[in-house]
Amino acid sequence: MSYLETTHNVYKEAALTPDVGLCCTTNPIWELPGLKIPRIMQEMNYGCGSTVHARDLTNNPKMLYVGVGGGMELLQFAYFNRNKGGVIGLDVVDEMLEASRKNFKIAEEQNDWFKSDFVDLRKGDAMNLPVEDNSIDVAAQNCLFNIFKSDDLKKAISEMYRVLKPHGRLVMSDPTCEQPMNDELRNDDRLRALCLSGSLSIAEYVKALTDAGFGTIEIRARKPYRILDPKNYPTDELIYIESIEVAAIKDPMPADGPCIFTGRAAIYYGDEDYFDDGLGHILLKNQPLAICDKTTAALQALGRDDIYFSESTYHYDGGGCC
Repeated sequence: MSYLETTHNVYKEAALTPDVGLCCTTNPIWELPGLKIPRIMQEMNYGCGSTVHARDLTNNPKMLYVGVGGGMELLQFAYFNRNKGGVIGLDVVDEMLEASRKNFKIAEEQNDWFKSDFVDLRKGDAMNLPVEDNSIDVAAQNCLFNIFKSDDLKKAISEMYRVLKPHGRLVMSDPTCEQPMNDELRNDDRLRALCLSGSLSIAEYVKALTDAGFGTIEIRARKPYRILDPKNYPTDELIYIESIEVAAIKDPMPADGPCIFTGRAAIYYGDEDYFDDGLGHILLKNQPLAICDKTTAALQALGRDDIYFSESTYHYDGGGCC
């Protein structure tokens, strides 16, 4: 049995018998006016963060969500686009699609504004999306891509890139791990399906996105996730896993490489009212400017003693140098 078949079976069972905390942590539940999340959707919330960010969802964007779970984030996305078929929900597991359909009927009863046909549920594979080129404003996946092995991950990211419009964004949440894992962990198909042993380092994760052509990467959150300990897992050392929330934007790739925002800022405190590096970066006196890692390195190379650089917080909330 392949690891993808194992994954299919795990989530078939999770659709037929909801399993609170099956593989992941509880997502934040959006408290928005008039939005009621059915309890069953919360119980089937198999994600490790949130892909729903209001700043991504202005002007009725066309949305795609891959790996529907119980439909919670699809409902949240539909809140921002109340049009027939405005949100596409895609899954390869028939039972998960059927569970979402049932959950949407409950959501209709609890939300006067919601109609099930706001969400277009489709069966499909993340590595071969049944979606037209350049047709999606915001694509999302939550705790799915970390399951894929390298070649399949490349295909899935490439497919997301293909369907996004220029300057569209792929919003994701996945576990990451900065420690090496042994082969026994990496080759355990069930642990991979449970969103544990497939975790990449942040650098590897970001490289997979930029290799696909995404010119801007935003790391929006980095949070504790799980521990793999020697008593319960085949490892001799304690392994710490985090989850991150990331947006990859289909901007043109800059000639000098991608802009990767990891939550760094520069603050100019010199004698003038501002500092201009002549390359489009203007720092007002004593006002922090969010900067990508590439700009950080360029400004640091100037060797000035009147600019302060913060460390990466791995929490980026928009604006800045690019």
